[in-house]
Amino acid sequence: MTGRNQAGGRLRVAVAAPLSEENRARVRELEPRIDLVVDHDLLPPMRWPADFAGDPAWPRGAARQRAYEEAIDSADALYGVPDVDPAALARAVRANPRLRWVHTMAAGGGSQVKAAGLRPDELDRVLFTTSAGVHGRPLAEFAVFGVLAGAKDLPRLSRRQRDREWGGRWTMGQVSRQTVLLLGLGGIGRAVAGALQALGATVIGTSRSGVTVPGVSTMIHPDRITEVAPTVDAVVNTLPGTEATEHLLGERFFDALRPGASLVNVGRGSVVDEAALARALDSGRVGFAALDVFETEPLPVDSPLWDHERVLVSPHTAALDAAEDRLIAELFAANATRLLDGHELINRVNTVEFY
Repeated sequence: MTGRNQAGGRLRVAVAAPLSEENRARVRELEPRIDLVVDHDLLPPMRWPADFAGDPAWPRGAARQRAYEEAIDSADALYGVPDVDPAALARAVRANPRLRWVHTMAAGGGSQVKAAGLRPDELDRVLFTTSAGVHGRPLAEFAVFGVLAGAKDLPRLSRRQRDREWGGRWTMGQVSRQTVLLLGLGGIGRAVAGALQALGATVIGTSRSGVTVPGVSTMIHPDRITEVAPTVDAVVNTLPGTEATEHLLGERFFDALRPGASLVNVGRGSVVDEAALARALDSGRVGFAALDVFETEPLPVDSPLWDHERVLVSPHTAALDAAEDRLIAELFAANATRLLDGHELINRVNTVEFY
């Protein structure tokens, strides 16, 4: 489906997520046909870059809430899911019949759309897009960091340093001689593939369509991952959270994995069965895990992953980059141009599988 032209050739956009003055000017520069409706007094302050939910302790109050919703209900498009809240998204779609497009800030914004519980007619009326691709390079760097940390046995180095133990020398793994199974070949996965290839790794990628991706030497269907598990030294997940990917990496996969293999997760936490992972770590089937995402966030204090010596916990922060806000604003402006010109939008949410 192509984008829908707006009456009068202009697009009224309610800024539902923090957008700096500099980035507002950038959006207007890139697409002058946008009319931004923005009042930063109605938006919670960000605590760090890309903190689009803002400070949860910030009180909007009843009067400002009414003004916030009035702005949202007057717009053709939304920059951000209101308050990063699926219920607020559902309210906005139903209260505003002129709404035609919502841009989510997250690369995995499809999960927010799914959680809103919209009717089929509402999903057909409103276009939803994500910020996929913006986070590719930072997450690729974290993925490479995780693969390297596993190859060099970071937990062993950390333990020996902590215990002031010199001990004997040992042979470290060489990424250039390793095979890495890469799950997902979207914007993040493609960046990971290129980075791993540059290090000399052999990359096995997964695809349902059999696409060709630079840096991937072998392509397999996702149904075959357990078949190749005994041949890989590391696994990197970049997949979104959908019904099809939930617990894709579970007991059966870990039992088939080459003993001591590393796992890096920069996709969605739901792809990994954490209980099965904990058992695989205890048995040594997984030798190291670098995890930026988890099934439940924040990671519960009683999770065994916190204390496991072969686990590196990153609090869903690997994607953050000082340039992220600007890149999302530029992506939004590019999509606004496409919408106004009647072209297909970039990063459309699949409203069947919600990715």
